[in-house]
Amino acid sequence: MRKYELMTVFTVDEESYNAGIESLRKTLDGFGVKVVSEDSRGDRNLTYEIKKQSKGRYVLFIIESETDKISELTRQLKLIPAILTFMFVRIES
Repeated sequence: MRKYELMTVFTVDEESYNAGIESLRKTLDGFGVKVVSEDSRGDRNLTYEIKKQSKGRYVLFIIESETDKISELTRQLKLIPAILTFMFVRIES
């Protein structure tokens, strides 16, 4: 298993954020992904609007996953409406 950083940007609406973060956790768990750490980076102004939102709530996850699961996980994360954008970055050992 390899380590990845998963940077996510959620909507700042509290209700939508809570539903989105819970959905993300369930999705990661469903794929057998181990969450090593979760760090909320707070609300920030976005450089440009994403899905008509000018602010976003940044959350950084450090995860361990099999490489072949990342593409399917990417597809599933796009279906969570509270996530404005996200990015996976592999962490070198």
